[in-house]
Amino acid sequence: MVRRYRRGAPVSRDALDTLLANALHAPSAGFSQGYGLLVLDDPDDIARFRTAATPEEDADKWFAATFDAPLVIVPCSNKSAYLDRYAQADKGFTDRSDAWWPSPYWDIDTGFASLLILLSAVDLGLGSCFFGIPKTRLDAVRKAFGIPDEFHPIGAITVGQPDEPPRDLSARRKPEGDMVRRGRWSS
Repeated sequence: MVRRYRRGAPVSRDALDTLLANALHAPSAGFSQGYGLLVLDDPDDIARFRTAATPEEDADKWFAATFDAPLVIVPCSNKSAYLDRYAQADKGFTDRSDAWWPSPYWDIDTGFASLLILLSAVDLGLGSCFFGIPKTRLDAVRKAFGIPDEFHPIGAITVGQPDEPPRDLSARRKPEGDMVRRGRWSS
């Protein structure tokens, strides 16, 4: 995750098209495709996002207040798309209930699309960072950009030319044995 971007270095239209094309091929439960991507590449829109997403108290502690990227993508999940899709005859859950869902696949699939943006940015030689929007600021972000009620911003992704040296996080990475279980969980 990149925290600092080179000023005055925009993301090319071809690179943006690649990021979006890859995100639109993310896996999707029931092929519901229940997400939308708000693309902000105009400096005024990015400033409006920063204002909407940043809490008034301790503003300098939030990444939304401090990033300087030329591109922001706000991935938004749409729970209704999944409930509608799984109420169809081939799925058999006609009541549109979310009670039987073991996990919120609308958010998971939107996360898959976000991950594809992050990985595509690396492949294109760009830097990127996924960060959360404070829960208290979600309505302000929705209002600032006319995001419909059925879409829920799960966070935001900044993209640009990195202006920081690559970091070696290997010393902080947990050992595989702490993260991976083979055959069964307990030893």
